[in-house]
Amino acid sequence: MLDIRLLRENPEAVERGLRDRGGAELVREVVAADAERRRLLAEAESLKAERNRASEAIGQAKRRGENPEAVMARMREVGDRIKELDAQGKQVDERIESLLLQLPNLPHPSVPPGTTEEENVEIRRWGEPRRFGFEPKPHEVLGEALGILDFARAVKLAKSRFTVMWGPAARLGRAITQLMLDIQTREHGYTEVWVPQLVNASTMLRTGQLPKFEDGLFKTQEADENRLLYLIPTAEVPLTALHADEILAEATLPRRYTAFTPCYRREAGTYGKDMKGMIRQHQFDKVELVKVTTPDQSYDELESMVRDAEEVLKRLELPYRMVLHCAGDASFTAAKSYDLEVWLPGQGKYREISSCSNCEAFQARRLDLKFRPTAGGKTELCHTLNGSGLAVGRTLIAVLENYQEADGSVTIPAALRPYMDGLESIKPAGS
Repeated sequence: MLDIRLLRENPEAVERGLRDRGGAELVREVVAADAERRRLLAEAESLKAERNRASEAIGQAKRRGENPEAVMARMREVGDRIKELDAQGKQVDERIESLLLQLPNLPHPSVPPGTTEEENVEIRRWGEPRRFGFEPKPHEVLGEALGILDFARAVKLAKSRFTVMWGPAARLGRAITQLMLDIQTREHGYTEVWVPQLVNASTMLRTGQLPKFEDGLFKTQEADENRLLYLIPTAEVPLTALHADEILAEATLPRRYTAFTPCYRREAGTYGKDMKGMIRQHQFDKVELVKVTTPDQSYDELESMVRDAEEVLKRLELPYRMVLHCAGDASFTAAKSYDLEVWLPGQGKYREISSCSNCEAFQARRLDLKFRPTAGGKTELCHTLNGSGLAVGRTLIAVLENYQEADGSVTIPAALRPYMDGLESIKPAGS
């Protein structure tokens, strides 16, 4: 959530910042509602001061034996008006909050302008795409031929955009997950956390998922709305909300957390897109990275988070590139975002496998997540960051496609073999 003082003091700058992101048209509504709220507050405060003066005058008149009926009648009118103003003020407050919840974060000055992914800026590449002596197959063809990816049975069990993974594929996904967690916890200082996969509406709202992404979420059906729970679209949600309403000591920051969870998304609005295979699923696994920092630390921590995610791709020797999101393609909560895109030879292009973002104080303001400076003084809002370290399913796809052989087998990357009892390849049945 943006600071309303920023909109009040410099609405033009906010409008410019949101030009490519959407929401600029709401800025003036917020400013007008805020002005109305302050007008109502000023009138109410003036009437309350009048009532205090009148109360004193009424007491003096009674002590003199005088009848202060006229003043008392006026005070009844004042009391009624104060109640009316308070009710109107509450309505305006709700209107302001509703508008603020719809405004995305402001982009960092280093973020390039633009509205689509075509305007993202490539920062660097690592690794050279393999040159095959045969036509590489996409993972869905390769996996079905190996008997390890089963889309037909997944449709029977659920519907499209789900996958059943048999034997070596399930084991490969588990190995990938373990490698990711080991790298982040043993080498990069992240604390592993086990978190709920169902969270309440408040947690979704305060991390920026609601109201923006309501249509993309799975949720329970409850007669009592207060008992409603949402399936998490990413472990970013519970990890970021761990310290809601807390004041952390500056000396304990940055805090680095990681969690492996299934993630659930309705993929609303993506009908017909990536329907084949495992690229876009309703249920998928991910290792998430989250940091809570001071404002001074957050951009250094963003760069290190990207490197932490990159390390997984390097260990697996998967070619990738890093891109900086333009203003309009960054996530709703992010001030600055990088994507890591892995090379998929079956598609002949790079596809996103991780997104790392600095949300600055946007989520922390909703969460009331603060820190107390070591040097003293008033508390300040923390900065929060999140990133994929990585999407497990897409990493499995990348391994299958990049390590496939002419005979239909798949070589297991060296980094994964210790997690698979030394297995060197997945071979077609009967070979």
